[in-house]
Amino acid sequence: MTSGYRSPETNAELHELDSGVASNSLHMKGQAADITLPGRPLRTVYESALAMRIGGVGYYPDDDFLHVDIGRVRRWEG
Repeated sequence: MTSGYRSPETNAELHELDSGVASNSLHMKGQAADITLPGRPLRTVYESALAMRIGGVGYYPDDDFLHVDIGRVRRWEG
């Protein structure tokens, strides 16, 4: 895992650096994680997460991680 829970202060700092970081991120509620699974193609993990239809899934291939959360079902690519 590359990022799990974030304090509101940390999230605000990240949001200042990158407007793609949600100001109301589910990371601050412990309901999101940014992950990578060594030895597994990131695209395969992304497609598997989407197939579960449990929450949000963000695909960041250039940064080699996947965002997963338990919010509403949605997807995006960064």
